[in-house]
Amino acid sequence: MTSDKAYSNPAYEPEGHDSIIDVERGLQRSQSKVTQQITYSWHNVNVFARPPTGCCGKKSKNAPTKHILKNGKSYRVSIVNVNHPKFHLDYLSGICRPGELLAIMGASGAGKTTLLNVLTGRGGDLLNVSGNLCVNGLTMKPSQLTSQSAYVQQDDLFVGTLTVKEQLIFQARLRMDRNIPHEKRMERVREVMQELSLTKCQNTLIGIPGRIKGISGGETKRLAFACEVLTNPSLMLCDEPTTGLDSFMAQTIVEAMRDMAQTGRTIISTIHQPSSEVFALFDRVLLMAEGRVAFLGLTTEALAFFERRVVNDFPRLIPKFLYKFIIFSGKTCPDNFNPADFFIMTLAVEPDREEESKSFIAKVCDDYDANEGKEVTRQVLANSAGGKKEDVFSDSKTHKSPYKASWTSQFSAVLVRSTLEILRDPTQLRIKIIQTIMIALLLGLIFLDQENDQAGAKNCISVLFLLLTNMTFQNTFGVVNLFATEVEIFTREHENGMYRSDVFFIAKNVAEIPMAVLQPVLFVGVIYYMVGLNPGADNFFICMGIIVLVANIGVSFGYLISCLARNLEMALAIAAPLIIPFMLFGGFFLNSDSVPVYFIWLQYISWFNYANEALNINQWDDFGSIGCEFGNNTSSLCPYQTGDDVLRDLNFESVSEYF
Repeated sequence: MTSDKAYSNPAYEPEGHDSIIDVERGLQRSQSKVTQQITYSWHNVNVFARPPTGCCGKKSKNAPTKHILKNGKSYRVSIVNVNHPKFHLDYLSGICRPGELLAIMGASGAGKTTLLNVLTGRGGDLLNVSGNLCVNGLTMKPSQLTSQSAYVQQDDLFVGTLTVKEQLIFQARLRMDRNIPHEKRMERVREVMQELSLTKCQNTLIGIPGRIKGISGGETKRLAFACEVLTNPSLMLCDEPTTGLDSFMAQTIVEAMRDMAQTGRTIISTIHQPSSEVFALFDRVLLMAEGRVAFLGLTTEALAFFERRVVNDFPRLIPKFLYKFIIFSGKTCPDNFNPADFFIMTLAVEPDREEESKSFIAKVCDDYDANEGKEVTRQVLANSAGGKKEDVFSDSKTHKSPYKASWTSQFSAVLVRSTLEILRDPTQLRIKIIQTIMIALLLGLIFLDQENDQAGAKNCISVLFLLLTNMTFQNTFGVVNLFATEVEIFTREHENGMYRSDVFFIAKNVAEIPMAVLQPVLFVGVIYYMVGLNPGADNFFICMGIIVLVANIGVSFGYLISCLARNLEMALAIAAPLIIPFMLFGGFFLNSDSVPVYFIWLQYISWFNYANEALNINQWDDFGSIGCEFGNNTSSLCPYQTGDDVLRDLNFESVSEYF
């Protein structure tokens, strides 16, 4: 466990309510207005499941599908019941203007997150998405959205070994325009830290739960906002920003969002179970139920909609709890009841009245479409077809690259972060070094001082293969255990247009090189002369070089497994089964002459095969005579009379040592 001290800031004090209140004051005092205002609208957005696919993306023969006609358009959908295709979002339309703070609310499964993913251009590969997204009257592509927008996601994913200031500098280097000088970037970082009251903890590590103590939950959420407002975005989308916060902190965060909206930003946020005070901070609300819009309008008009439409028009379908309220209070929503809770409970599907609940929801949504929804649709169409159309993405079109930073700048920033990530986690370094030395000592004691005879020769062959096996497994699993948790960070930052995939992979590999060299050097240095392998200095260093290469292959293979797996558990489960085939065709368990022709391709791509051959050539080429414990060097009792006999038996050619 590392120290929880503040880096270069011993006077750092824990967060209190006074520092939280500073968030509001800072935003009101110094929040800069956006340079371009955005009106964001969406029209007839549909989302439904893609048809299931089989192996390698081929269509599954057993997958039930059907062509359906909806609003004049034909769709092929994946269905469980061919009469009822499942639409995740069903013809949604809406609009949010500059200076507005829009809340997206609904019961679990209503489609809030799905809608937000569509609005942020993250529809997903498993969904079919149709409809129009317009920014200031222009239809836009999802890939264009990142240049003028920010997305504050629900989970705060950071590299815990960085300080708050280092995290913001990393973001500034990769997200701000490449033409902005370094001094301006640093000035913007200082401004954002001041605005969001992060100055006191700027030199404190972000932290890793259970390993490295860092900043508080409230500071982490403010850091997430700070990363997004660095570029002064015109459009912000937030996914449940108050999750995991107490009521006071939740209100403070939403007040900060409201203040940012008042500077001309367009802010859309999903929110889960807000208090009545938090709900009142939003300008407008979009209520969702069963993938449809139940209401979109001012928060102050939402109750009137339910009072005027729901109770009067559909008395037989009113949910049980709402019926009791009406009977005892004479009102749709009692005065002492949280309106946000009322809306969610009203539009939820009751388990014991599922059909009635769904029928009630359908009636509410149909009524909205026939009344308030028409006005919203008119406004959406006006934004997409009429008025002044301002291309807010014109600046981004001057660059062919979708990234703000150049390749070298991306590589430099990611490399520095990856290096700090390794150096500031000494626990992992100590574990790797101690593990390497302990295994080397154990194997060295087991195979201690091998004699120059037949048994010793066979044992040396085994030791050489164990060197390969240990370095492969140790480095592969070492990467899988750590990198699987970083894939989510990479995915998020890559989708935000911060850096390329090849930049991340190369930088991570370069940062891992010192450790990938140190481990095999320690391992070979301890075990080589304990076992009694070929004592020549050149043989020792060649062996060490081969094992260093194998260790780096293990690191890269660990990256491959982590990318193939969906999570850490899956990565750990498939790692060994993927390594074993390469190990089986490494020339130790099965002679290369005995490999079946239909598996010969595995031998050609097995790094065990090439490394094992190189190690044995390095060990046995020009080795000299090998003793026979039976007294006579007869070929029947002692097949290994020289090192060349060992290579011949293994079917290795000495001329291929350096290949």
